[in-house]
Amino acid sequence: MPRPTRDPRTARAVWAPLLLATAAVVYNDWVLEFLLPTGLDPRHSYVSELYAADQRFHGLFGGIELLAAALVVAGALLARGRSPGRWEDAGWWSLVAFGVASVADVAVPMRCAPSVESPCEAVNPWHTTTSALVHLALFASMALLVTSAALGAPSRPAVRRWGPWVLGTAMTTALATVGPLFGRPGWHGAPQRAHLLLVGVWFVLLAAALRAEARPRPGTARLPGRPAPRVVAGQPIRPYTCSAPENDGR
Repeated sequence: MPRPTRDPRTARAVWAPLLLATAAVVYNDWVLEFLLPTGLDPRHSYVSELYAADQRFHGLFGGIELLAAALVVAGALLARGRSPGRWEDAGWWSLVAFGVASVADVAVPMRCAPSVESPCEAVNPWHTTTSALVHLALFASMALLVTSAALGAPSRPAVRRWGPWVLGTAMTTALATVGPLFGRPGWHGAPQRAHLLLVGVWFVLLAAALRAEARPRPGTARLPGRPAPRVVAGQPIRPYTCSAPENDGR
């Protein structure tokens, strides 16, 4: 007996939202610092200091960051396969670039934690560059997918309504973290953690939109085994069926 084939669109409708929703949680791994003796003050330290090369939990937080990047890349690639279109395609590829840049961010970590080590430099050229690429790809994905939702994705009202607010607020919180880069450290950790929460909100919005697209629209359901009616010039044509002539009594 032949094995039933699985519709790839169904798999994408299930797995892409699940991967992105999971990434929203994993990407905010910084909450573990409230449970672990990291020695860093969340108000005045960068999250990337958690996986700085000389830190105690470098391997743990670096590994979680890599897992989050893999979830985002896999979810974006699956979502891209089911949602063609110029703006749409560019938005998902930007999210893939975000994941790749996040991997590079872990591969070239900060050498030390400047918030607790005074000789440590806050500007690490390689790590600062990869972090800038992470933000560039993230904001590009937000702008492109919000534009796509506004132009032609009626099943994405949440992205269309809340996406611009998430984009604007995420950019504001990201800019509020650059103080140490200009010699003004302090209180940059709080806005950065707020920024990461907003990134998680963005992933959840995308996951919810993909799930909404997978639901059947009203009026499209049909009985099992009955073929869908063909449409010609906007009018449905019923399948031809043979039936016995009615008895008119003659």
